[in-house]
Amino acid sequence: MSATDKTALTHPLTHSIAPDRAPLDFAGYQSVGGYTGLKKVLAGIAPTEVQAQVKEANLRGRGGAGFPTGVKWSFVPMGEDAPPLKYIVCNADEMEPGTFKDRLLMEAAPHQLVEGMIVSGYAIGASTGYIFLRGEYVLAARHLRAAIAEAREAGYIGNNIGGSGWDFDLHVHTGAGRYICGEETALLNSLEGRRANPRAKPPFPQVAGLWGRPTVVNNVETICNVPHIIAHGADWFRGLSQGKSEDGGTKLYGVSGKVKHPGVWELPIGSSGREILELAGGMKDGYQLKAWLPGGASTDFLLPEHLDVPMDYGSIGKAGSRLGTGLMTVLDDQASLLGTLVNLEIFFARESCGWCTPCRDGLPWTVKILQALESGEGEPGDIEMLESMTSDLWMGKTFCAHAPGAMEPLQSAIKFFRPEFEAGIRAAGRSDHGRGDSDVRAA
Repeated sequence: MSATDKTALTHPLTHSIAPDRAPLDFAGYQSVGGYTGLKKVLAGIAPTEVQAQVKEANLRGRGGAGFPTGVKWSFVPMGEDAPPLKYIVCNADEMEPGTFKDRLLMEAAPHQLVEGMIVSGYAIGASTGYIFLRGEYVLAARHLRAAIAEAREAGYIGNNIGGSGWDFDLHVHTGAGRYICGEETALLNSLEGRRANPRAKPPFPQVAGLWGRPTVVNNVETICNVPHIIAHGADWFRGLSQGKSEDGGTKLYGVSGKVKHPGVWELPIGSSGREILELAGGMKDGYQLKAWLPGGASTDFLLPEHLDVPMDYGSIGKAGSRLGTGLMTVLDDQASLLGTLVNLEIFFARESCGWCTPCRDGLPWTVKILQALESGEGEPGDIEMLESMTSDLWMGKTFCAHAPGAMEPLQSAIKFFRPEFEAGIRAAGRSDHGRGDSDVRAA
C-alpha cells in the first residue's frame, strides 16, 4: 500500500488537501479514491443499507449537537408509502465564533462534500439537496458550484443516476449571515425565504421539514464522512477513534487564540486537548493558558487541568462542557475574563432572532450587567442575578437552544473565576451608574 493510500485510510477528510495547490478537480479527486463510495452505492446497495452502515459506524453529528447520524436518518419515512419528495440539506453556515473547519473542507475538497451529499441523498431517498452556505464564504461557494457542475457533467447529478432509476439535483444557496441559521429549523425557514425563526417541534424536519416535506439537515463535516464509511466500512470507521472513545471516525480539531500556530488538524476522535494544543505549538511566549472553550463560543469553559480529557462527546460532557464543533478557543492569563464574556454575550444578544422573551430581553440585560462589572461599576447582587439568568435562560425555558448556548460560557466563568466578578462590584457609597430598562434596550 502506498503512502497516499495509507493516508487516505488514516486521514479520510484531509488526505487530498494540500496548502500549496488548488482543490482537486473531478479527475484528480477520482484519482485519489473519490466517488468510490458513490459507485458502491449505485452498484446495488439499498438506501436502508446505507443508513444501517452509517448507524453502525457510530458517526455523530459534527456540527455541535453530536446526535447519531444514522439514527437521525432512520426517522425519515421510507418505502412505497413514503412521500415522493424529500430533501437533504447541508448546514454550511458555520457562524459559531472560533470555528473554521467546514470552510477548509469546502474550499479545499469541494468534491468530497458533493459526493457526500449525493450518497446521503440516496440514503434517505431525497430528490433534491441544498448546501446552505454563509454568504461570506465566497471562495467556498465558487469551488462548490464548480464541483457540482463537474459531477453533473459526469452523470452523478441529474436524472437516472448511474442507471439506478434515481434522480437527484444539488444546489448551493448562500444565506444572509445569521447565527440562528445554525438551528436547523431556522435554517429551513430561511431557505424557504422566510424570517429565520426556529420552528416548534414536533413535527421534526425528518417528517415535515423543507416546504413540509421530509428533510434531513446535517453539518458539512458530518456529510463528508459518509462516502468514506461506504467505501471502507463501518468497522474501519469505528477503528479510527482513539482510546476508549465510543464515537467513530476522525475529527477536525483546531485552536485559536494566543497560540503559536493557530490552525485545524484531522485527528482520531478522542484525542486530548493537550495533543491539539501541542500541534498548535503551545501558547505564545509570555502567555499562560488560563481557560479554554472546547468547541466554540457556546460551550462551557474548561481549565488547564482538563487538557488531558479525551475530546469526544461523552468525555467532554463528563468534564462539564460540550465538544461542540471541536475547535478550541484559548483564553490566556493576560486577557480580561469579563471583557471576553462581554464580547461573547454582545454577539449572542445581537444574533437572537427575537422570537422569545427570555432570549430577546435576557441577553441584552446580561450584557449590561457584565459591562458594569467590567468597568468596576457592578452592584451587590449582580453576580447572583447573572447566576439566576443562567437558569432562567436555560433549556426548556426558551424556544430554542440559542440562549442556553449563550449561558454556557457565562455559568462556567462564574463557577471557576468568581473573584474576578466580585472585583467588579463598585465600592459602597459611589453613585448609581443608572442601569435601567432603557439601557437594556440600548445594549
